Amino acid sequence: MTVNEKQARLTEALLPLRDTNQRLAWLVEQARQRPPMPAEVRIDANRVEGCLARLWFTAELREGRCNFQSDSDSLVVKSVAGLLCEFYSGLTPDKILQHDPAFLAGLGINQHLTRNRRNALSSVWERIRSFAEGQGTDQTRPALS
Repeated sequence: MTVNEKQARLTEALLPLRDTNQRLAWLVEQARQRPPMPAEVRIDANRVEGCLARLWFTAELREGRCNFQSDSDSLVVKSVAGLLCEFYSGLTPDKILQHDPAFLAGLGINQHLTRNRRNALSSVWERIRSFAEGQGTDQTRPALS
């Protein structure tokens, strides 16, 4: 699936939910359906700092495509971090670096997050971007708003 198709699918799922609490409930439900990260990768080396909740993140490149996984002991943090990981997984490093994640703000993702959770979201995006950048691509870097 292309990044534009992924963005359209996410937009179609979230825009009908006008209330931010409904959007958060949808995100939490998506997180509940994701399997937990294996204990052997829930280690300090994979921890993402900047959030009160514990948050873990891993990245790998398979057949030229990035794959990301995250988990948290907070369901809300797991929801938003997992959204980013799921959205950018399966894309090439170049496609990730060419995509501007600011579209999430237009979907109301950030509106119901505390500053600490927005920081965690930004930290996960930075890890995704950094991993993609480290795969030998040379693209400009959009910032997460």
